[in-house]
Amino acid sequence: MLPLAQSGRAVHPDPIMQAHVHDALVLIDHYVALYGASALFLVILLESLGFPLPGESILIASSFLALRGDVPILHVYLAAFLGGVIGDSIGYWIGHRFGSRVLDRFGPRLGLTPDRRERFESQVRTNGAYVVATARFFVVLRQLNGILAGSTGMPYRRFLAANIIGAAAWSAVWGLGPYFFADLFKNLAP
Repeated sequence: MLPLAQSGRAVHPDPIMQAHVHDALVLIDHYVALYGASALFLVILLESLGFPLPGESILIASSFLALRGDVPILHVYLAAFLGGVIGDSIGYWIGHRFGSRVLDRFGPRLGLTPDRRERFESQVRTNGAYVVATARFFVVLRQLNGILAGSTGMPYRRFLAANIIGAAAWSAVWGLGPYFFADLFKNLAP
């Protein structure tokens, strides 16, 4: 029987999403069993520093592992939140100190073309806090958010406040969301 959405209509699980979540669960199951939420923390921290890692997928998978009882959901949330805030803060200081040199060298490898970079830097200069708070929800921006904000000279206190808000929201949506709305996702867990 398919779970029901609030509208009363059946929710049909997406087979591609099922495979994606299943693969992420298989990937991290062993590491979460060995290291707990610290494995998630490390992945999110490194992704926030610019490494092209599947942080969002692993966060969703960790939420399902919490649902199975393998790791406490509070640990999942805190690992994602702290990994995001600390990783972006380190990225901010890298961007502040080394700025353009780091972005010139590594940005194109991550899909940050000169045109995209200029548009993002322009947005940070004009709408800094909003951009930082929402960047975590977009691939590539999530990885380069802190570095770009630091390179544009955004004041650290403003960056940190927006970074905390963005990390809290992102961790809640992708970490707590699947856990608390499990009926919509029950066909995805192995």
